[in-house]
Amino acid sequence: QVQLVESGGGLVQPGGSLRLSCAASGNIFNIYAMGWYRQAPGKQRELVASIISAAGTNYADSVKGRFTISRDNAKNTVYLQMNGLKPEDTAVYYCNMGSGIPTRFYWGQGTQVTVSS
Repeated sequence: QVQLVESGGGLVQPGGSLRLSCAASGNIFNIYAMGWYRQAPGKQRELVASIISAAGTNYADSVKGRFTISRDNAKNTVYLQMNGLKPEDTAVYYCNMGSGIPTRFYWGQGTQVTVSS
């Protein structure tokens, strides 16, 4: 089994920063992609940023220039550095990982990010 554990969410004022972490554990091999999604109340879950082994990084247009995704392969951990946070960034942020042969996708439990003054 594979487990993803997120941390780093919280309450921050507009313009502030947060760093999310997602640590993967268990039977992990052949990681294809790791990424972050978010879901705001009443909205569908959407991709925020991802790292795909053969294709590099990808960002939603709404976060380009403000968020940075990175990965520590030795620790099987993916990070999301979020700067210049806006109220519209408020959501539950979920970690996602694709690994194994054939590729299977796993989700974390989610971490709340609230941007408010």
